Amino acid sequence: MAVALYGRVSTVRQFEKDLSIPDQIKQMREWCEQHGYVVAKAFIEKGASGTDDRRPAFQELIAEACQKPSPYEAVIVHSLSRFYRDSLEFALYERRLNQCGVKLISITQQTSDDPSGEMARKIFSIFDEYQSKENGKHTLRAMRENARQGYWNGSRPPFGYTTEVVTVSKDKVKKRLVIDEMEARIVRQIFEGYLRGDSGAGQGAKLIATELNRLGYTHRGTTWTRGRVHEVLSNSTYVGDFYFNRVCNKTGEKKPEAEWIHMSVPAIIDRNTFETVQQRKASRSADVVNPAIVGSKTLLTGIAKCGLCGAGMTLVTGKGGKYRYYKCATRTCKGNHLCENPAMPMDKLDDAILGLLAEQVFTPERVMAMLTELRGEIEACQNKEKNEIAGLQKEMEELDKATARLYEAVEKGLFPLDQTLRVRSEKLQAQREEVVSKMNRFSRRRALPEIQAGQVSNFCKALREKLLDRSSGFGKAYLNCLVNEVRVTGGEVLVTGSKEKLAMAVADTKKGTSIEVPKSVLGWLPDLGSNQGPTD
Repeated sequence: MAVALYGRVSTVRQFEKDLSIPDQIKQMREWCEQHGYVVAKAFIEKGASGTDDRRPAFQELIAEACQKPSPYEAVIVHSLSRFYRDSLEFALYERRLNQCGVKLISITQQTSDDPSGEMARKIFSIFDEYQSKENGKHTLRAMRENARQGYWNGSRPPFGYTTEVVTVSKDKVKKRLVIDEMEARIVRQIFEGYLRGDSGAGQGAKLIATELNRLGYTHRGTTWTRGRVHEVLSNSTYVGDFYFNRVCNKTGEKKPEAEWIHMSVPAIIDRNTFETVQQRKASRSADVVNPAIVGSKTLLTGIAKCGLCGAGMTLVTGKGGKYRYYKCATRTCKGNHLCENPAMPMDKLDDAILGLLAEQVFTPERVMAMLTELRGEIEACQNKEKNEIAGLQKEMEELDKATARLYEAVEKGLFPLDQTLRVRSEKLQAQREEVVSKMNRFSRRRALPEIQAGQVSNFCKALREKLLDRSSGFGKAYLNCLVNEVRVTGGEVLVTGSKEKLAMAVADTKKGTSIEVPKSVLGWLPDLGSNQGPTD
């Protein structure tokens, strides 16, 4: 009778350093010789959990054993736990083998083929599953404590790091993360390229990946991709904050934040740089801005609108690309007869917009006037909010008193705690939660930062240089941040923008004399007004 052997250990380290596999195979061969079985093939799992079927040798065994006709009459294992540690999956795979005429035999847990033997096998399988879960629980507890103490748990370190062995006691060693300087240089280059790039305007993840591959840099032997670059840019480990136990290994789902274990590691990137990158990534997200606007090099893509029909202005060319124009999308897609707004030469309109902003809009006097106007609007709104908050607080007090009176009446036995009283109590609680929600909305408001005249002057001077420098690419970045819309009607152009975003951009000049592309910020007033849009 030809049979197949299956041996398994849980980790690769066990396979390399343990004697378990050789001992399993030796005992199974001796048992087969004693019982007259001929070993046709031995399948060895060099390191895989028995709680799932993501095991190459196991899948190879099942595929061969389920051929018709099957080359094996039985599959021999040392113990049933080596085959599977999940009772349901164990039963399904055993049934699959039995349907192909292949038995599953354990040399240490032999059972009969009658109903009592079947019941015994199920009991063994249930106990194996329970033991696996208990072992996993205790192992995870030990790994969590190891991470709390700042030691690495043995998985592959993030790109930019390697591990070093630390002697903890006379007979005990552990590992901790240290910076791999060769990989760390690539990490710093990625962050630098995303923020500034060759021209100072910043590069996208795809362009960074292309550049790294051109220079011959690899991601541990594999080529760089846009996804790998995004992983680096999003990984908080590079500022010294690694979190263990964030994701469930089996399901891949993120665990509750309360279960994460923070571990301090050496930082590769300073925190200010990392946060600036996260803000820029958020501002370029598809949820915030159309990817075509971010990726397009055309200056007014996404913000130029037709003043007659409201459609977007798209780029069209003439004479084989020699001439470039902004043209109403209605005329381009549906026909010239549906809109009378003429096309505008691209260079002429771009220069007019940038010149208008640099020479007339973003001047120190005009910016100071806009900020003063904004501050007045905010103060007026805050005064209105104070009155609303006072009214909400009074309403809260009345609800609390009503609830207290209701409970007091029940405690004194004046009213029974019946369904009617429960409904009344739930209604009061719902009203209270609604009031709390309204008050929290007010508490999230942000005040306008203090801005000095010197900051405004420095900002306007630097911004003018960047807007008029068409080769840097900064003009488009600033338009996307500060300008909401450019309405084009024949020879007239109407530019609208956000005074709040302007204020935040000016405030950023506190960090130095040069300015960077301002961050995208959410509106911080709850309803529509003359200077802001919706909060979401």
